[in-house]
Amino acid sequence: MREVRTLHVEAAEEGVRLDRWFKRRWPHLNHIQIQKLTRSGQIRVDGARAKPDTRLAAGAQVRVPPLPEAPAARDKGSIDPREAAYIKSLVIYEDDEVLALNKPSGLAVQGGTKTVNHVDRMLSAWGEGLERPRLVHRLDRDTSGVLVLGRSPAAAAKLAGAFAKRKAQKIYWAIVFGFPKPGEGVLNLPLVKMGVGDREMMVPTDPKDERGETAETEFTTIARAGPRAAWMALWPHTGRTHQLRAHMLAMGHPILGDPKYNTAASRSLSEGLKLQLHARRLILPHPAGGTLTLEAPISPELKAGFERFGFDPHEADPEPFKRCR
Repeated sequence: MREVRTLHVEAAEEGVRLDRWFKRRWPHLNHIQIQKLTRSGQIRVDGARAKPDTRLAAGAQVRVPPLPEAPAARDKGSIDPREAAYIKSLVIYEDDEVLALNKPSGLAVQGGTKTVNHVDRMLSAWGEGLERPRLVHRLDRDTSGVLVLGRSPAAAAKLAGAFAKRKAQKIYWAIVFGFPKPGEGVLNLPLVKMGVGDREMMVPTDPKDERGETAETEFTTIARAGPRAAWMALWPHTGRTHQLRAHMLAMGHPILGDPKYNTAASRSLSEGLKLQLHARRLILPHPAGGTLTLEAPISPELKAGFERFGFDPHEADPEPFKRCR
């Protein structure tokens, strides 16, 4: 772009930082380039100098100077039509504000070391800049189920706020080792990340431990397969890393198929099974008003566990925690 332009901030972009506003329109710009343009006064908001972290108001006028051209597209990070079709095949709900996917087990939500294939990369199927959906929460790579995204900056902010303020009810289904007693209740057990052997794990810690993070999980048993295994509904009131997996291990009833949070007995019973944890239902405020209820069909991995232990997904109460209150 070689000319100076003046663009208006849309209503859906109210409160967005100036640098992020630029990144959404011109993803090839880096932070240093944007900082240099603001520091030199080439980027202005309503005629005045502004900093990269300036929060924009709806209707504000942003002076956009000539910008560096985007580099030629690289293969890395781009998606082909088959990938676009695949990610769109996972959609279970979509409107102008919200997108919800049934994330499969084994697909990471975001990239990392040696992780090239992930949900965030494939969101390019909906476009770039303002058209690109935004992540508002996470699921572990091996956890399947409901993953919700915002279709605009304002919608994403409201959805993320619902999670942060605990206004979102996340109900997971899990098959665990053993016969849980009590069969329902609330586990309030702080967790801390620690090195265990050659890996890092979330482990319980004393409430007085300053390193610990508050972690609270509500649980109820849906059905039992004798003394061997139980099908449970889990509701994490907090969103700590590996919270459900660590809490169930701490209770003595690790989730079957878990390669990390397990015991010798649960490993034996898990033979041939992958992680038996599925984000079944998500209830939260819709950004435009009202309540949004999203439900993901069970994954092939969890279906295998149901078949092994004789559980029928149609027997579950859609509101398993109603009777607990």
